[in-house]
Amino acid sequence: MLKFIFMILFMNVFMFYKNIYWMVQNLLFLGAFLFMIKISSMYYFCNISYYFGMDMVSYGLILLSFWICALMLMASESVVRLNNYTNLFLFMILFLLLMLILTFSSMSLFMFYLFFESSLIPTLFLILGWGYQPERLQAGVYLLFYTLLASLPLLIGIFYIKNNDFTMNIMLLNYCKLYNLEFLYLCMVFAFLVKMPMFLVHLWLPKAHVEAPVSGSMILAGILLKLGGYGLLRVFSLLQIMGMKFNYIWISISLIGGVLVSLICLRQMDLKALIAYSSVAHMGIVLSGLLTMTYWGLSGSYTLMLAHGLCSSGLFCLANISYERMGSRSLLINKGMLNFMPSMALWWFLLCSGNMAAPPTLNLLGEISLLNSIVSWSWLTMISLALLSFFSAAYTLYLFAYSQHGKVYSGTYFFSSGVTREYLLLMLHWLPLNLLIMKSNFCMLWI
Repeated sequence: MLKFIFMILFMNVFMFYKNIYWMVQNLLFLGAFLFMIKISSMYYFCNISYYFGMDMVSYGLILLSFWICALMLMASESVVRLNNYTNLFLFMILFLLLMLILTFSSMSLFMFYLFFESSLIPTLFLILGWGYQPERLQAGVYLLFYTLLASLPLLIGIFYIKNNDFTMNIMLLNYCKLYNLEFLYLCMVFAFLVKMPMFLVHLWLPKAHVEAPVSGSMILAGILLKLGGYGLLRVFSLLQIMGMKFNYIWISISLIGGVLVSLICLRQMDLKALIAYSSVAHMGIVLSGLLTMTYWGLSGSYTLMLAHGLCSSGLFCLANISYERMGSRSLLINKGMLNFMPSMALWWFLLCSGNMAAPPTLNLLGEISLLNSIVSWSWLTMISLALLSFFSAAYTLYLFAYSQHGKVYSGTYFFSSGVTREYLLLMLHWLPLNLLIMKSNFCMLWI
């Protein structure tokens, strides 16, 4: 693992060079392909160096981090064109990637916590530095306070485990069982629930998404939401007995919240806000499946996390492409795009169908296994799951139909249909999403 960590670490020096932007992007793709070669049947930790190693769960998420960060640079061409502190922007993205790789490959709970929190800093700078509206300050404060307040108890919980079991190693947590420690359970779980985000503590997400630049939105939707799911996957081996008592609370909130958020999606006029709220609905079902603690649930939540990372990130790219042309994210202005950008309408269709889990996307595999796990946990959940699936299709169709069809906004005089870079960007989101289902044993058979 150290060779990849050092690779990113030494790439940070590039912030002192001029005209290095596209080379860094190519190097990140190279890093992604080198990392792909490292795959083996990693059901246990391997590639261990010091406190870092990876198993199948870490592998998928680190690869996703590499991929999304390379695509972020590709999407943020306007930063280079306008010379908007390009080198500082590069440094932020490389620093964020470094923190994410360190988070996913940490084998010690404390180091995981440290890097988990550190990934917040570059994200905050991306939103504050390259965001669009003055409200980005409020969004940054929301992001900071929600995450920090929820994760301080996690630090106390980690030190309690260290004091109790004399270890913070993730591998050894399977052998520690904690009984009747309701407070510890809440400490360990709550930080990850906010990061997911669970309904009721999700308010920071739509704000952060709407105010963030396209790169900020991509990394938020693609990877930072997955930190919560990853943390829960790691910690639940320790909290199984407590989970049997209390998980029903979070599952109920997530499923009912998912339906309510889907209804909120149907009333959105802002492209980015709609995609952001749909992320909350998807993460609700991921969280519910994960907390059932069944085999189907754990592997399904991991699969949907990967799928959602690619799909949601692609949708934010599309929203940004429209925003760069029209200067607005409102659906009232972004209408009739089919007339202007017929080729782009195909990508809207493909990524929207991914968002509502149509075959052959990886989302379908994830959602089917999650439905299995949640229904096997309780028959009553079928009501909210049926509503969730129906409304998921409804708001995705609403997004597609409103943006592509209808009368063209009369204030539009000239237009660019889309450049090669944008089509390549969307292709690189969509291809892995549909090809991964051919090799789904990596997503489903890692336990």
